[in-house]
Amino acid sequence: MERMKVEDNHDADRDDVADMDDLAEAVEPPSELTLLIVDDDRPFLNRLGRAMEARGFAVTMAESVAEGLAALEKHPPAFAIIDMRLGDGNGIDVISELKARRPDARGVILTGYANIATAVTAVKLGAFDYLAKPADADEIYHTLMATQSDKPDTGDSTMSADRVRWEHIQRVFEACDRNVSETARRLNMHRRTLQRILAKRAPR
Repeated sequence: MERMKVEDNHDADRDDVADMDDLAEAVEPPSELTLLIVDDDRPFLNRLGRAMEARGFAVTMAESVAEGLAALEKHPPAFAIIDMRLGDGNGIDVISELKARRPDARGVILTGYANIATAVTAVKLGAFDYLAKPADADEIYHTLMATQSDKPDTGDSTMSADRVRWEHIQRVFEACDRNVSETARRLNMHRRTLQRILAKRAPR
């Protein structure tokens, strides 16, 4: 990227250069392939750990927020894959601590109930991106290593009608503390129909 030439007395131009430098740092992923995976689904955790090791990462695995935070204290990794909902708390807490300890790190949030609200919260607190479960190792790897220009536009204007409906269902589901029966009642939907929708991946 070509540097903008500025005079010392041009504060606004210096700010522009700083913004350009920040963007350059954000575009390229870290070169160090250290990775923390935090997920309380042990079979999934082990499978993903092996898959990411096969892709060249030095992997540390944890099954809880507490274990994830302890791993960060020992050595903040360059990359992290963190489940949103863990038995002892929220994976966003691990993302926040990772970014505090290592600002250049990239953390991807995995969530079985991906919606705009949780995605925005995760990104604001330091997540590079988020993926709806189930996500395979190839999808996760490409997300971790993507440049900013590779990331899809997740704005509301790009959503299909099916996606808008799905997002609404997810928001109501969360508002009902993930109670399927109460969510079905509020949506005036049959419980089994709702369960089928919740079990599927988010539509485009």
